[in-house]
Amino acid sequence: MSEEQCLKVANEIGYPVMLKASSGGGGKAMRCVWNDKECISGFRLSKDEAKSSFGDDRMLIEKYIDNPRHIEIQILCDKHGNGIHLNERECSIQRRNQKVIEEAPSSFVDPEMRIRMGKQALQLAKAVGYDSAGTVEFLVDSQKNFYFLEVNTRLQVEHCISEQITGVDIVQQMMRIAYGHKLNIKQSDIGINGWAFESRVYAEDPYKGFGLPSVGRLTNYEEPTSRIQGIRCDSGIREGSEISIYYDPLISKLVSYGKDRNEALDRMRDALDNYVIRGVTHNISLHRDIIDEKKFRAGDITTKYLDETYPEGFKGAQLNPKEQTHLAALSGALYAKKDARAQMFENYGVAVNPLSMTYSYLIQHGKKGTDQFVEHNVVVNFVKEDANKIDVTVDGKLIKLNGNTDLSQSVLKIEADGELMTTQIYSKKAGEMSLIYKGSPFKMSIYPRTAAAYLKHIKERPKVDLSSVVLSPMPGAIKDVKVVVGQMVAEGQELVVIEAMKMQNSLIAGKTGKIKSVNCKIGATVDEGEVLIELE
Repeated sequence: MSEEQCLKVANEIGYPVMLKASSGGGGKAMRCVWNDKECISGFRLSKDEAKSSFGDDRMLIEKYIDNPRHIEIQILCDKHGNGIHLNERECSIQRRNQKVIEEAPSSFVDPEMRIRMGKQALQLAKAVGYDSAGTVEFLVDSQKNFYFLEVNTRLQVEHCISEQITGVDIVQQMMRIAYGHKLNIKQSDIGINGWAFESRVYAEDPYKGFGLPSVGRLTNYEEPTSRIQGIRCDSGIREGSEISIYYDPLISKLVSYGKDRNEALDRMRDALDNYVIRGVTHNISLHRDIIDEKKFRAGDITTKYLDETYPEGFKGAQLNPKEQTHLAALSGALYAKKDARAQMFENYGVAVNPLSMTYSYLIQHGKKGTDQFVEHNVVVNFVKEDANKIDVTVDGKLIKLNGNTDLSQSVLKIEADGELMTTQIYSKKAGEMSLIYKGSPFKMSIYPRTAAAYLKHIKERPKVDLSSVVLSPMPGAIKDVKVVVGQMVAEGQELVVIEAMKMQNSLIAGKTGKIKSVNCKIGATVDEGEVLIELE
């Protein structure tokens, strides 16, 4: 199909339309376009991605249904004409048409609708003589009308949540079917026992378009399965593994199971708080925020959930005043523990026990000049020289902390005025303590009171004019360079195409101007933040 044919079909169907690879899957080589300009650009990028990912650049064009849910039916069919379905999965939380969080069953599907969807999925499979495990995907509107989307003739990433609520080992059944056995389970054997969620943990930066790929080596990796009940973690990596630009960025599939939806959600929340990943940027912060978000908790979701919930993009966990105070108290207490520990030596006595001293700090968080900037006066006292019982005064308010403050722990569980805080120490160094709380990192700048008085004399760094440069948003390979030195370009004009993990991104000019320098070439690999193009 050519660009001209694509435009013709798109206009015949009527915008918006979905462009997707005929051999695709996993959300790759898919784009929703709303006009001719987006159609031409999207067709080219999707076609290139399809060729790179699947070795087949043939494209499909179909009508795009606005504000739908994505609900799919898991089926099992043998070679003897028998077939069953294992209920539905809700997969509406997506970014770039790729699933992020799935659940089974769906809070939107009632028993009558479940029967209708299951019957139609099996009718389709039997009509084409399909055997094995498969998934029939539908788009569902607000009136519970469902529209066929596609069939995935393979094992889905999210198959494990169907296993959790039905007790059926789908992989085992696939092998039995492939061997020629009849299904040894009937539709009447399939029920719904509890609720399950899956969070796809990716090596991605959720602060950039809900997830641009990240690379690196896993310097510390601890799954939460031993800490939280009802958790399953399917992964193919371990501490020391390297995440590269050449493969899908999926780190693991984190699955929670509970007797009902709320218990499964609570267990997922706790599992995310206890999941330790260092060395690569990951999307746990986004998952953690979604799990506690009101609309998601209520099951009020569509495939536009991320864009509607975070219209300005994901900014990390937004703390209320009490949470900010507790976080300041904890960071001050941990920093005081670090200061006290630095004064203790083996076989060497000190005149005053460091745990009997009072520690006073000025603690800052957030970027100066923004609404996110906060500043606290913090005073720390260890109760009866006990490092695990600490009185902290934050802006005159007393906070009582209780719990193991061992700085070597991967996960800290501290009570603040009787409320449990689960945190991780991301980094600790002079003048700074970075904590992960509610999945998001918080960099706390900590100054002793004697040093705080000099902060007003420190000049701020000059701001860089980002409109004059094009930076690489992620590590990747340069697929195309559209400009040369001396060329005039318009604001919004495409300059470079970069690819990472089989996903292509178009980088555009931030202003109208002349190209001063081109610092990349086709085929070159670049790092995140590298200057690719400079404008005069």
